[in-house]
Amino acid sequence: GDKNAPVTLVEFSDYECPFCKKYFTDTFPQIKAKYIDTGKVKLVFRDLPLSFHDPMATKEAVAANCARKQGGDTSYFKYHDEMFKQTTSNGNGLNDEKLKTIATGLGLNLGQFNSCLTDKAMEDEVKKDLADAGQAGASGTPTFVIGKSTKDGKVEGSLVVGAQPFSAFEAVIDPLLK
Repeated sequence: GDKNAPVTLVEFSDYECPFCKKYFTDTFPQIKAKYIDTGKVKLVFRDLPLSFHDPMATKEAVAANCARKQGGDTSYFKYHDEMFKQTTSNGNGLNDEKLKTIATGLGLNLGQFNSCLTDKAMEDEVKKDLADAGQAGASGTPTFVIGKSTKDGKVEGSLVVGAQPFSAFEAVIDPLLK
């Protein structure tokens, strides 16, 4: 979305979480159409791989970050979308071959992608997201912080927990836009 959007939606999510996939499939398209595509809301996606979905959840989070490393946010979100479309969830989702197939399908350099998958810096980035999730009060997925960005880049606002219907997001976002 627009980096200067008046409202920020921070999503803490796990690629292996069936509720996160439900949100992605059922609710996110409506949020994207009404708020993100119109410049009203900026989406910030943060990784919150749950321990009982590991090692797949963390590996998928690393893979998405590797897509970003090669192609920026555009590649990141294309990779993100493909993982949610293809995963069967609950820690059984996408094996290494499927992660590589997605990368190849998006035109990423597979050699660079494979090297990145084992880069400790990428795993550290996921661990940073985990720590930030804890500070924000997110202990399950999906969890959202919806509010206004402060001068130091933090988002102060309301917590929305779970794969809520679109109306739950409207109830928080619309007042912030007035």
